[in-house]
Amino acid sequence: MPDLEQELGDERERELTPRQIVTELDRDIVGQAEAKRAVAIALRNRWRRRQLPEDLRRQVTPKNIMLIGSTGVGKTEIARRLAMLVGAPFMKAEATKYTEIGYVGRDVEGLIRDLVEAAIVLVRNSERKRVEEQARSRVEERLLDLLLPSPPSAPPWPEGESPPSSESTHRRQRSRDKLRARLAAGELDDREVEITLPGRSMAPVSILGAGNFEQMEMDLQNMFERIMPKPSQSRRLTIRQARPILLQQEVDSLIDPEKISQAAVTLTEESGIVFLDEIDKIAVEESGGGRGPDVSRQGVQRDLLPIVEGTTVNTKHGPVKTDHILFVAAGAFHRSKPSDLMPELQGRFPIRVEMHDLTRDDFARILREPRASLLRQYQALLSTEGVSLEFTDPAIEVMADLAFQVNQSTQNIGARRLHTILEQVLEDVSFDAPDRTDKQVVVDDNLVRQRLEELTQDEDLSRFIL
Repeated sequence: MPDLEQELGDERERELTPRQIVTELDRDIVGQAEAKRAVAIALRNRWRRRQLPEDLRRQVTPKNIMLIGSTGVGKTEIARRLAMLVGAPFMKAEATKYTEIGYVGRDVEGLIRDLVEAAIVLVRNSERKRVEEQARSRVEERLLDLLLPSPPSAPPWPEGESPPSSESTHRRQRSRDKLRARLAAGELDDREVEITLPGRSMAPVSILGAGNFEQMEMDLQNMFERIMPKPSQSRRLTIRQARPILLQQEVDSLIDPEKISQAAVTLTEESGIVFLDEIDKIAVEESGGGRGPDVSRQGVQRDLLPIVEGTTVNTKHGPVKTDHILFVAAGAFHRSKPSDLMPELQGRFPIRVEMHDLTRDDFARILREPRASLLRQYQALLSTEGVSLEFTDPAIEVMADLAFQVNQSTQNIGARRLHTILEQVLEDVSFDAPDRTDKQVVVDDNLVRQRLEELTQDEDLSRFIL
């Protein structure tokens, strides 16, 4: 196997400038220019760090980011799109799901273990693409062996003499070549062959369901898998069914798990991104008094601090240093403020970005502009039923108006309000789509008002429906 770590390094170190990063984010996310600039600079700084001499590189730490804004304004989407943009391992978690070490629940080191597993998937997929062609060739040979089994082996020929060429050998080779051509043409896809399937892995080992014992559970799982072999089984499948199974077996045989693990750990340490949502929920207000849930929140903050500052976490793929992992925290901070976090933890998030509430024009742009906008999603979904769905400009403006008004008069949930509004508008169309004779549907402003006006006028009803 070539130097996998070097290949992945070349791939992830695409020289995207901050301006190019923002341009890419603009294709999927509307507004929030300040947040986009902040994450673009943070990403570019990681590339800059890798260009430094080794002695200086170790001293440069990432500038972690805290995004402050209401729900639905794009905090999670920015971090997720950023990770997709650079092919980096990405892990999103709610800070509230973790507990202080010693209590029942997941400890914060589970964040890093999950991040390594995400890196394993990225590395394995990259390596799979590299070996897939070779694996397909080996699958073809295995299928030919199953279709045309080898004859019983002949006794060894006397040493120093060459066995005479056999007519049967030539006939067998001609038959194999004909089968190869038919196999490539798909003519034998319904022919049955018998293949050997590996046994299933044993069920995961769990210790009293406690997340604090994750490392012990992994060690026990690995020990039992080594002690207890997986029984294999034979099954008769069509070539069409057997091909993907054999391909996976050949890919696995061509991939070195140890090198995958090493490359994944390196990728995690150099390019990992952890998105900590709802960090405001573990902040302790000054008037809190330090009792009840406040104690647990402070404990989670204390446990997060060494992870964010830089420590070593043991995983089943090896120790992982968190010094250069980028942490992006996000929270609404309605009932608390960033200064309610521990001073040490605050200091590890030097970049603060306040995200703006969405305007009425933002809602209209969200419906129209992103590559996977909601309108395009519904059009694609209904096209599977043969229905052609079209939205007029006035209809889009009315939906944007209503989303903005409902967010102002009830709870502000940002762009997520558009999901509810579109479901209400298109409910009848979605239900009747398979049975419609008229497959051309135009959603205009009259239809939108007809479906939503009564709900928006009745404020009490809109609280429950919209």
